[in-house]
Formats: sequence, structure tokens, C-alpha cells
Amino acid sequence: MEKLKIGITIGDINGIGLEIILKTLSNPKMLDFCTPVVYGSSKVVSYHKNIVGIDFPFQSTRSAQQFFADKVNIVNCWQDNVNITLGKPSELSGLYAFKALEMAVTELKHGLIDALVTAPINKHAMQLANFSFPGHTEYLTKELGNGSDSLMLMVSDNLRIGLVTNHLPLRRVAEAVTPAAVAKKLRILNETLRVDFGIAKPTIAILGLNPHAGDEGVLGDEEENILRPIVAEAKERGMLVMGPFPADGFFGSGQYKKFDAMLAMYHDQGLIPFKALSFGSGVNFTAGLDYVRTSPDHGTAYDIAGKNEADPSSFREALFTAIDIATNRYTYARDHANQLVRKEKVREEETDEAMLGAAREES
Repeated sequence: MEKLKIGITIGDINGIGLEIILKTLSNPKMLDFCTPVVYGSSKVVSYHKNIVGIDFPFQSTRSAQQFFADKVNIVNCWQDNVNITLGKPSELSGLYAFKALEMAVTELKHGLIDALVTAPINKHAMQLANFSFPGHTEYLTKELGNGSDSLMLMVSDNLRIGLVTNHLPLRRVAEAVTPAAVAKKLRILNETLRVDFGIAKPTIAILGLNPHAGDEGVLGDEEENILRPIVAEAKERGMLVMGPFPADGFFGSGQYKKFDAMLAMYHDQGLIPFKALSFGSGVNFTAGLDYVRTSPDHGTAYDIAGKNEADPSSFREALFTAIDIATNRYTYARDHANQLVRKEKVREEETDEAMLGAAREES
């Protein structure tokens, strides 16, 4: 494979997004792994570069179509002079985060970049800028999903946790945990483990919706009526799925270490144990799309914006994870394409032999 072009959106200009991007890409060895294409503004990058106080050479360009392979590329998504108010959400910070995201997604669709890493946005600022989605995941699913669904999957070295429901008020979770929704998310999780993470027969644990996984119907019937039948059906289809497990004991006892991934029913059920066990090294991956997108596992961190205190570890992991997944997909497609060719060749040879045999009999 050629060196991958990884698109990077700058996120909220008033947060720590550009600080973690600059700290990560200032290491010249990063250019050995990929060609970074940062969507934002060279003026805003220069402003944050002065705050971080590091040497950060880059090349400005109008599109990833005119990129420089051995440099950090900054795609100028706007030419305006921007008023940066560090540590505060604003309509402008939401507007420019949206502009960068829109252009990056457009170029991802056109194949000008191979994967996308998104720096954090602030939901309130995005709403002020008329961004009508709860977060990145929902927007990207609409733009890149081609009518299909996606799965918010939190990834670290020792944990993979997918969510049936994402950014949803808790009072609406139970009605959203339907058999169709759980089955679809489970299918996406199983497929992404096989293709994107190279696990031939992944083991998956499903967490219960209710305390104690319903206590056999005493504390709720979703486990008995929805989750157990889905687990049974998945097993019949050859998937290695178990559960539903009570979430507290599952993580508290370390049982999660026995599985390749878990499927949680709602945001905090999955994100609280994930961040408690992996904060700073975790990655948010949008599984189920035809395109690769990752992001760090934290937000804009307005409280430390401009103080040069942000830890780039999670962003760096998101960048490497995007590279790994894009590479795994390429390898999987190549290997299976060859396998199909071999099968077709065998079929052709068998057909030829059969036709030859028939011809001989006729003669």
C-alpha cells in the first residue's frame, strides 16, 4: 500500500483540538506513517502554534487533491479572520468546526483522503451554528452511511464497547432498545471485529438493560423478551455471543477481559466503565460505515484550553487506529478478492473438465 492520507478536522477552535493535533503531528516520525491533511485554517493553526510554542512546519493547500506527501497539509476551508475566544463555546466556534467537517467529509466521499480523524466539538456551539445532529456519529452516519446504520464503538488496547443507543436522553432509552435495533448493532459489531480488527471468530458479551440484568423479570422484562432471544438467534447463526450480563458485576469482576467486545444498551453504561479503565488512551470509532472515522475519547476541555496542558495521547491513538483500520480493510478486501478469484477459477476448471468429458463421450 501507498502511504495513507489521513484527514483531520480541527474541531472547536476555542477548545484543545488544535493543541492535541499540533503536539501529535509535530513529531516528524508521524510522516513515516501517513500524510496528514488537516481541515481548518492556516491562520487558526498559526494562532494555536504560538500558544503551544513548538516548531510546526506545514504546507497550506486548497484541497487534498493538491497535497504534499512529506509534509503536514493544512486545507484552508475558509479565508475569514476568526475571533478566537479560548475556553468558551460560541456560534463562530461551532460554525468553523462545521465548515471543516463538511469539507473533510466531502473529500472523504470523493476518495481524496483514506480515513478521517475528528477533533472534539462542543454540542452547544454546534447547535448555535445550526448543526442539527446530537454529535459527530449521527452526522457521519447520515452523510456516509449510504442508508445503513452505524455503531459507536469505543476502542482501547484492552476494551471494545459498542452502544445500541448513542446520544439519547435516558428516559427514551428503553423504548429505543428494540429487537431490530439490538440485532442490527450486534451484526455491525461482529462484522467490524472480523474486518476492521482481524478477529476471525470474535467473542461478544451483551449487557443487560436493567439492574441485575432484570433479575429474571423482577426488575424489567427486556432481557427475557428482547436480549435472550437475540443471543440465542445469534448463536444459531454461528456467532459467539453470550449474555445478557449485569453491567456492574461484569466489569467489577473483570469478566470483560474474556471477550473481544461488549455491546452496551446506552451511552453511560458503556462509556463510564470504558473511561474509568481506558481514559486517555481510548478511541471513538464509527463502525458500520464504508469509510473510516475515529476520534479521541474526550471533549473540548474548555477549562484547560490555551494553557498548553492537554494530553495528546488519545488523539494520537485515534490517528494510529484510523491507519490500522484502513490498512486492515484494504488487506481484507485484497485477500477475499483473491479468494473469490481462486474459487471462480476452480469453478471454471471444473466446468471446462465437465464440458471436455461430455465432448469426449459424444465423440
